[in-house]
Amino acid sequence: MLETRRNFILKSVKYAAFFATATSSLFNSILAQAAWPANIFKQTQLDDTLNQLFGNQKFIKTDKIQVKIPRIAENGAVVPIIITSNLENIETLTILVEKNPATLVAQFTLADETEAYVSARIKMAKTSNVIVIVKAGENYYRKRKMVKVTIGGCGG
Repeated sequence: MLETRRNFILKSVKYAAFFATATSSLFNSILAQAAWPANIFKQTQLDDTLNQLFGNQKFIKTDKIQVKIPRIAENGAVVPIIITSNLENIETLTILVEKNPATLVAQFTLADETEAYVSARIKMAKTSNVIVIVKAGENYYRKRKMVKVTIGGCGG
């Protein structure tokens, strides 16, 4: 009985030390903290957001970006979107909604050799263009789709 109690206490102390070490380094790790570009999310005009994100880049309209999004969204709070592309060397994929209070919705950085497939649910304040910009190599490609946001699905 004495041997078992000692083993139990010894194991308890070891596990407690392990979890204390693991959680303290996890919560304080600089690598675990993402940079938040607050100034970009404050932009309310599409042109200002595009200028801040991409400078004076020219965008190439393309059919090599497929955007699957409903033409009529019954609930602007959860609009499903699926983006795929067969462009080579895609580095970033950016989703913008023209008439949202903050036009930048999301920006994804894709690793090399990653299939360009993004599925998300975005929030739309009102009927607007959804713009997807893909950086592939040195070029920037754009695809635009109009989405009508209705209130309760009544077309209003």
